[in-house]
Amino acid sequence: MEVTKLDILHQEAHTFIQPVKRINEGHHVSRFLMSRAYHDIIVFVLQLNRSMYPCITRDSKTSKQVIQSWELDSPHISLSDTTRQLKGLIGELNSIIDEVPPDPGPRRFGNVSFRKWYEAVEARLPDLLNDHLPPSILSPGSGSEVSAKAELLSYLVGGFGSPQRLDYGTGHELSFLAFLGCVWKLGAFDSSSSGNEERGIVLGIIEPYLELVRRLIKTYTLEPAGSHGVWGLDDHAFLPYLFGSAQYGPATSETDETPIEGSLMNAPDPADVTKIATVSQERTKNMYFSAIGFIYDVKKGPFWEHSPMLYDISGVQAGWAKINKGMIKMYVAEVLSKFPVVQHFYFGSLFSWDKDPDAIPQPGTVHTASQPAQPQSKASTPSGAAPQQGVTKLPPVIHPMASSSSFVGTAAPWAKQSSVTSPMTAFPSQVDQRSISQTPRLPPDSTSRTTASNRTGEQGPTGMPPPLRAPWAKNHGE
Repeated sequence: MEVTKLDILHQEAHTFIQPVKRINEGHHVSRFLMSRAYHDIIVFVLQLNRSMYPCITRDSKTSKQVIQSWELDSPHISLSDTTRQLKGLIGELNSIIDEVPPDPGPRRFGNVSFRKWYEAVEARLPDLLNDHLPPSILSPGSGSEVSAKAELLSYLVGGFGSPQRLDYGTGHELSFLAFLGCVWKLGAFDSSSSGNEERGIVLGIIEPYLELVRRLIKTYTLEPAGSHGVWGLDDHAFLPYLFGSAQYGPATSETDETPIEGSLMNAPDPADVTKIATVSQERTKNMYFSAIGFIYDVKKGPFWEHSPMLYDISGVQAGWAKINKGMIKMYVAEVLSKFPVVQHFYFGSLFSWDKDPDAIPQPGTVHTASQPAQPQSKASTPSGAAPQQGVTKLPPVIHPMASSSSFVGTAAPWAKQSSVTSPMTAFPSQVDQRSISQTPRLPPDSTSRTTASNRTGEQGPTGMPPPLRAPWAKNHGE
């Protein structure tokens, strides 16, 4: 299967612009979902994700089939010069933490010394980019006073958290991903390689970036940005679960379609996220378990209590590829379709606000319909019409890889069941509906604490909503 990749632009004929904020109100999210930027983000995510699946190759001496998986620090992945340079840049940012120790004394929220670290990084990044990227991609385009460097800096600076709010979340992670996408579009990466360059980006740049972010969170006690708390997947990150689940997917050849179920032989069971010994062993090899290990580092108590969504996903019986496909859908629904996450994303020429001409209108989802309402004045209400109540009706959601089926996002855990299509039916369209359970995985010894109303998605006797479940998760024993 030929993997769609981000296009490389012709820099000599390109006009760069200073990235600006475009998403200011809830209804702007639907406009974003029809933009070129959204299309390019999805293409880049799928491009990186596909490269992380294990490969079926042939031994050059015996001609026997060999399964090659891609663990952290794998010696089988050769890093290009650009990848090594950007990995070195992340290392230099990491070393700045040593120069800016946290302020002493107990604090309930983030440590203010993070602002000093951020200021130091912001001041040094222009020179660091000069040191770690070739001058040819940092120069201005044709007839433009703005250089590619200005666009790169905008996304890179936004990838390490907010110095004002002292927090970090998936919106900042998205900004760093866009920075790497810009570098790809500028031609600094080797686009001709068959997945090796993408694997180098994930394991050689994104994983060290995540390690840097985790150190920032622990050193400066950064708050989760826009977190759903226990109702969300993770307080801070999403990409390690996406790429980490692909690492454990079944081995494929270059001509195979991306699998939607199954696992790599000898991969740990998804339920092993609750086993400390397995997590300790696998976190040095796999991005998913590396993220789980960080949760254990910073949270106490039963895993099913502080991370119910991840616990629910651990009950999936159809393998890591099934989890990976669910993670892609969840990334669209819970990151790219959420106003609190994407409102701080900036748009320039490399990730453009312009409408994607190939976007196909699709029905709206519960995610796009639950954005902050647009203020409405009396003057804008048609004569004789009742003022619109609640949220603004939003235009359809687009996905560049969508089929004719409708894409519908996951519902809130306390929402009543309706005739809305299951969130797993349309992306990808090949998902087998018979393998999707509507029953959440229950925590150990929870029978006495779980009522029938909890299991049907209604409020329990205490008035609290039941735990949010992954729509593709199954109970053990099903």
